[in-house]
Amino acid sequence: MAQVGTLDFQEFIHGRKVERVGDEKGSGHDYSYVVDRNTRIAFEKAKPVELAVTGAVRLFKALGKNQLLGNAVRVGPNQFPRIHKLTVRCAETLQIALPTLYITNSPVMNAMTFGTNDDSFIVVHSALVDHFTDEELLSVIGHEAGHIHNSHVVYLTAMFYLKHAASIFLKQFAPAAELSLAGWKRRAEITCDRAGLLCSKDVEVSKRALAKLALGSTKLYEEFNLEAFECQFEETRDGFGKYAEITASHPWLSKRMAALTAFSESELYRKHAGIGPGGLSMHEVDDRVHSIIKVVG
Repeated sequence: MAQVGTLDFQEFIHGRKVERVGDEKGSGHDYSYVVDRNTRIAFEKAKPVELAVTGAVRLFKALGKNQLLGNAVRVGPNQFPRIHKLTVRCAETLQIALPTLYITNSPVMNAMTFGTNDDSFIVVHSALVDHFTDEELLSVIGHEAGHIHNSHVVYLTAMFYLKHAASIFLKQFAPAAELSLAGWKRRAEITCDRAGLLCSKDVEVSKRALAKLALGSTKLYEEFNLEAFECQFEETRDGFGKYAEITASHPWLSKRMAALTAFSESELYRKHAGIGPGGLSMHEVDDRVHSIIKVVG
């Protein structure tokens, strides 16, 4: 795995030249979800995942980037400067190098991050720009920047190729790797929802961005009851249908909103957002979040 860079999360943290958001003078307390961190460390011993990542990185370097970005528009100081400024704010908040961001034409509200640890970029669908306010876009871009911040990128790229090219290139180890990566990514999304909130500094804005993904209707946004939707996650705890989430790449949106509420009550976030002292430890937050997002048990 050396050719795709280190996948050890603690080494990644300690190798930073600048202090990460949430670190407290070497305490090791950080915003990322502990299950996300531990799963990525375990991946180093999982041969199907190692082979999938290695193959995906080779495909990406050979042809993937050109295929993905052939019709996308690169954002910069002279191209959509308003969105560029949002990207700069996220990079400064998370203390990462400025990500390369592209806009691509799509009616589906989505954003993605691809590449390698050394060459990563964010793709935002045009529908998000149409439906989201600048504050909500800040949360979305912060979420994607969180993938870069936490060394998720090679795994996200592997998932993309397992889904779109596994039958050709990665057939032998695709099923085991895809299931393992899907389980991890549901946890990684929790980490990156937190990154988005750190960038927006407004939990209602970040939750409203998630709510818009559930609705997709400009006529309903103003009537949407965030609290009522968040409570829907309780209905997903029972019944056989809950097992459908096992193969999903994201937790149900109502779960993500409930998990984000838990993080907003943390001491780490309150300090970052200037709300004041007090709040939950990250250990307490992660315990609460685990009870929210777990599928089995």
